[in-house]
Amino acid sequence: MIRPTLTPAERARGRALGRTLREARGDRALGEVAYAAGVSPETLRKIETGRIAAPAFFTVASLCRVLGLSIAELAADASPRP
Repeated sequence: MIRPTLTPAERARGRALGRTLREARGDRALGEVAYAAGVSPETLRKIETGRIAAPAFFTVASLCRVLGLSIAELAADASPRP
């Protein structure tokens, strides 16, 4: 399946999502959080840096569970900042 090109706004949301997840991870090791969520460390790294701007819902939900975030909190915190 080929995904359509993301708009600048979608890329900004992806970077904001990644920033919020990175902040929630705090001092925990990236690998520890990734494995607990059932994703590879490289996938989590790409999400946190915005290289995966639109991760799958279940990936995000699993990361939220591990990080103690609700989907609603994540959605509120992951809005793009100037």
